Amino acid sequence: MVDVSEKVISTRTAEAYAEVKVSKEIFNAIKNNAVQKGDVLSIAKFAGIQAAKKTSELIPLCHNIFISKIDVELKLNSKNKTVEIKSFAKTNAQTGIEMEALTAVSVAALTVYDMCKAIDKSMIISEIKLLRKTGGKSENYFVKELRVSS
Repeated sequence: MVDVSEKVISTRTAEAYAEVKVSKEIFNAIKNNAVQKGDVLSIAKFAGIQAAKKTSELIPLCHNIFISKIDVELKLNSKNKTVEIKSFAKTNAQTGIEMEALTAVSVAALTVYDMCKAIDKSMIISEIKLLRKTGGKSENYFVKELRVSS
């Protein structure tokens, strides 16, 4: 692990995003709370929160930090037939909280997939990314669109 003992304790935040592209059938089942396993959006929200709290157990060499706030929001986008997932995490620590925010949206997305796979396995989990972070040495970071050259 990286030694953070010389770093200053500061308030740090992070926001992350993921989305799950679903079929019309899954979209309607989620919307109508008709998925056999239960309320997809609520269960995925709690799965994301729980995952954020376990991040250091899942990611090798990730520091175990106190999380003062973690929130996960899921909403249905009817135009794109997606479940949009956002997380917000906050801490007062010597290291950032980006991994917790990213883990939250990733596990929430996996939970959506798990709960809906009996209906249709063709869902696509994508767009997992850090939207912004504050605090620490690099202070503020806001997502920039990545361009991949071919």
